[in-house]
Amino acid sequence: MDNQTQTDFEAALQRKIDLKTKPQGALGRIETLAVQVARLQRTLTPRMGRAQLAIFAGDHGIAADGVSAYPAEVTRQMVLNFAGGGAAANVFAAVNGLDLRVVNAGVKGGPFDMAGIYDAPIGPGTASFLRGPAMTSDQCRDALETGRRIGAEGAYDAMACGEMGIGNTSSASVLTHLLTGVELDVVVGRGTGLDDDGLARKRSVLGRAVARVTGPLAPLQALTEFGGFEIAMMTGAMLGAAQARRVVLVDGFIATAAALLAARIEPGSRGAMVFCHRSAEPGHAALLAALQADPLLALDMRLGEGTGAALAWPLVRAAVAMLNDMASFEDAGVSGPA
Repeated sequence: MDNQTQTDFEAALQRKIDLKTKPQGALGRIETLAVQVARLQRTLTPRMGRAQLAIFAGDHGIAADGVSAYPAEVTRQMVLNFAGGGAAANVFAAVNGLDLRVVNAGVKGGPFDMAGIYDAPIGPGTASFLRGPAMTSDQCRDALETGRRIGAEGAYDAMACGEMGIGNTSSASVLTHLLTGVELDVVVGRGTGLDDDGLARKRSVLGRAVARVTGPLAPLQALTEFGGFEIAMMTGAMLGAAQARRVVLVDGFIATAAALLAARIEPGSRGAMVFCHRSAEPGHAALLAALQADPLLALDMRLGEGTGAALAWPLVRAAVAMLNDMASFEDAGVSGPA
């Protein structure tokens, strides 16, 4: 759109919302959501019928350095749980009508070779970033490009991204520190449930890992040095979905780290992002502040898997339905404001 066309579109969109049978602004952030989707799709009658929840799974070498309450084997076990329909993400996706896709971005043990799991492994988990880069630059590029393709596939109006990977709160914490400048100890949380001694050990390990590099890192450098295959692929999926003008439903801490990477790599992708819930992980606040984002829900959740995104999906659908289906004062024969 040229500037004048954009100005006319914005005016028409606001007028359409203001003339609905309600006081102006009475639906609050539902109105804001409707505007965001209409802008993204460049139409006064947007659609929001189908969404996919893609769960990206990958192992992290840093898990062997004692940063998690759970063993690394749980990543593979949980992928099988997703495929079997037994996880919270399965339940929330089913009840809210999202198609679920489980992506092996780099889980130890090789391909799953089974229905319900899409094998696209970049490698058998990342290396421990305590001693060197988590991945090579080629691996990072491949993960991003695979994610872009996944984000643009299918006939979807929205893409929700979830993740699974023992050790990935460590990766996200370091990325948060490097991308936002907030002190590392502030953004490191208990992850899967570390006790006080475990949290102290996690902070110590991550502090030594960060000391391995010097100077500011560009987003792709930070992702290569400290990311996970599932985080890189999720970043790419967000970029691919945004390019396809799909709403990007951003889940909690790990997904928001990917969202900040995506927004730094391609700033235009930020307009597609809907931030779904406020995680109980402490680093999430720093990421949200950097993105100037205010999530829709605050339920004290910290599970990941895209669970918060699945719960927020009905709100996005309701916002679009309001814009398309709610009567205007004229349509309903209701007197407007005096």
